[in-house]
Amino acid sequence: MVLDLTMSMAILAFMGALATIAGCLEDLESDVGSQSNPNSQVQLAPQMNFLHRIYNKAISGEPISNGLSAVIGGIVTTVMLNAKFFPLTAIVLGAFVAAIIYGIFATTSYAGRVASQSRFKQPLYMDIMRYTTPSIIAHNFIVCLCLVALAYIQSQILVPAHPFSIPFLALIWGISVGAIGSSVGDVHYGAEREFQNREFGCGLNTALSGRIVRRAESGLRNSIDNVWFCAKYGGPVTGIALGLTVFLSSWPTTVFGYTWIAIGVGVAIVLVMVILNRLLEINVKNAYGPYKEEKNEKEAAA
Repeated sequence: MVLDLTMSMAILAFMGALATIAGCLEDLESDVGSQSNPNSQVQLAPQMNFLHRIYNKAISGEPISNGLSAVIGGIVTTVMLNAKFFPLTAIVLGAFVAAIIYGIFATTSYAGRVASQSRFKQPLYMDIMRYTTPSIIAHNFIVCLCLVALAYIQSQILVPAHPFSIPFLALIWGISVGAIGSSVGDVHYGAEREFQNREFGCGLNTALSGRIVRRAESGLRNSIDNVWFCAKYGGPVTGIALGLTVFLSSWPTTVFGYTWIAIGVGVAIVLVMVILNRLLEINVKNAYGPYKEEKNEKEAAA
């Protein structure tokens, strides 16, 4: 019994590691393709006469696009497993197919958006498409690899095994990683990278829409510069958030099984996190105070 529990906890720790890698790479992939919350500002910039060299795909919201990519990887993996492929080979092939399809969507989305902005003289930089698209595909490949592997472990290795199929589990984790990347990672991209000329937490006045920062440390800014910046903090924080989500949501059932005790422990974890978040919010407000709207109004008037 102790040995089985030890092995289950070891597998759970591995699942947490896979989720951490997936979360980190998903956030960086959204940064390299400008699919984060500031995407609307990047899209609006040419209309405000702010031409840029930032890859702007935004196939859809991050949860939907990553859910689609993950479920494609899960379906291909399941087909390969039924054809008696080795699990690792099937997972790699599934992630590869999903990443290629994701790259196709990214390319057509970016080209289509720039074409629709031709009246605003926004150029379609072929060098940006040429060396940014492979980076998007590479990031998404690793994300799909980790998420499909996570779904495979839950469905085929864990005891008790998860009742859902690999594609469905991959879909759930794809939506989850996109939602976490959009909520956690974007704070360190939209507020600090695209709008470095604005005070952190100030929001964005309507009169300042589209005025993104376009100059990097050396030369004009592009999406690779954004990834370099976000890899320092936004990506790792997103990875830790998803890793903790997987670990904290799975270990009660691993230890106690599918029982009411496990449900109670899960509810307790949620309540503790809510309380800690509230205490953190109160401490931050006491330390820095509320942001004053007068600053935004003065900037808009200037």
